[in-house]
Amino acid sequence: MTANIPALPAEQTTAGGSRVLRGVEYGSPTGFRPLLLDLYRPARDPGHPAPVVVFLHGGGWRTGRRDQFGPAFAGWPLGPFDRLVRAGFAVASLDYRLSGEAVFPAQLHDGKAALRWLRAHADVLGLDAGRAVLWGESAGGHLAALLALTAGRPEWEGDVAEPGPGVTVAGVVDWYGPADLRTMQRQSRPDAVSAPDAEDSREALLIGAPVPAAPERAAAASPVSHVSAAAPPFLLAHGTADRFVPSGQSEQLAAALRAHGCRVSLRLVDGADHLWAGLPDPETVFAEALEFAARVCGLPVLPDPA
Repeated sequence: MTANIPALPAEQTTAGGSRVLRGVEYGSPTGFRPLLLDLYRPARDPGHPAPVVVFLHGGGWRTGRRDQFGPAFAGWPLGPFDRLVRAGFAVASLDYRLSGEAVFPAQLHDGKAALRWLRAHADVLGLDAGRAVLWGESAGGHLAALLALTAGRPEWEGDVAEPGPGVTVAGVVDWYGPADLRTMQRQSRPDAVSAPDAEDSREALLIGAPVPAAPERAAAASPVSHVSAAAPPFLLAHGTADRFVPSGQSEQLAAALRAHGCRVSLRLVDGADHLWAGLPDPETVFAEALEFAARVCGLPVLPDPA
């Protein structure tokens, strides 16, 4: 499927050699800023369109940008986006509306619009719309899970962009994302640095009300509420010392997926805090996620760069 594509920005080349289109508009919700994505691509091979990693940044739904993969990877000589491109993926990294701009489900609607946009323009951009992995960290992991678990449900599509099918989700990488807003408070560690049930919590700002006062809204915004046997394979990775999002969230989502007969791998990283803080080398968790993404998309796994 190919639609009329808008004028694209000039293509650039990253330090790692990837082709990148920065600031591509994928949607323009009424009354809000245009929604942009950066698209990283390998060398064009007309006979072999690239599977797509759709990356969703973290930031508690309040902050964050599409060029941020997480502080643990900031010093890598070859950055995560370039690593993914070198493995054969295209990468679409999205901005989405933050909670200070619009409450849930605006963020989900934005992600849905991006998935539709990518499919509509896949032929022009050299993308394989039938093979996509959703990858997110923290708030982005939450949104990646929601996008996958609500696939095929028109009531969650929104009207940010033209209607139509989205890319086919082959798998989800969810790093330390909230899974059930209603259980976060009681799962929190004694040294937690946030109180999810508070009136001014990130979760309250997301749904527009404190979690205890709006259980139906909290449930609707929780990935566990949408699990079904139709879910794609999931890789959940979470630090056991996470003070922002308790690791019990990933354990709870893994249990829900298993109860429905879904394929899920749960990786609990001993002693790691949020954003992989306290982890001496995040290479292992990244490599595991890359291997998962390659496997569900049928790509060979390349050796790690020296």
